[in-house]
Amino acid sequence: MDHRAGPYAEFEAFVAGAAGRLLHVAVLLTAEADPASGAECPVARRLLAGALARTYAHWGRVRGDDPYDDTRRELCVAYARTARRHPAGTGILARLSPPERLVLVLRVYEGVAEEVAAAQLGLTPERVRVLCNRAVSAMRPASGGASASSGASASGQASASGGASASGASGRGAAGAA
Repeated sequence: MDHRAGPYAEFEAFVAGAAGRLLHVAVLLTAEADPASGAECPVARRLLAGALARTYAHWGRVRGDDPYDDTRRELCVAYARTARRHPAGTGILARLSPPERLVLVLRVYEGVAEEVAAAQLGLTPERVRVLCNRAVSAMRPASGGASASSGASASGQASASGGASASGASGRGAAGAA
C-alpha cells in the first residue's frame, strides 16, 4: 500500500521539517557530542527514532494538534525513562544531572512554559523552577568566589522554598517517572 498520499504524506513532510531540530533536542538531552562535529550520536538517534515511531503510530490523533509538541513530549518521556541507563556524553550539558538537563532543554532551548513543562514531566512548577535555576547556575562559568558563592546560596534558597529534598529522591523520581 502506498502511504505517499493522504495523512502519511503529512507525516513525511513533518519529519522532513522537524527532524533536525528534534535531533538537536535529543543530542542536548543525552549530552552526546554535536553531530556537526562528525559525531554519530547513537543514543540521541535511537530516542528520536522511537519518538517518531510513536508519533507515526498515533498520527491520526496527533496531526490535528501540534505534532512537534507531541513528538518532543514523547522524546522527553523516553529520555526520562532511560536516562539513568546511559552515561552522559561529552556534550556541553554533560555536567548536569538528567533531570536538570531535561528541564533546561525544555525551558531554555525549547521555550516551554514552566507550568507546561511541569505537567509534561509530572513535577510541580516549583520543582521545575529549582531544577532550571540549578542547571543554569551549573552552566555559568565560575568567575570568582563572590559570584559563585552567591549563585550557590540563591540555589540553596530556591531549594529550601521549592522542597526540602530538591536534590534527593524527587530528582531521581522525575527522571524515572516522567
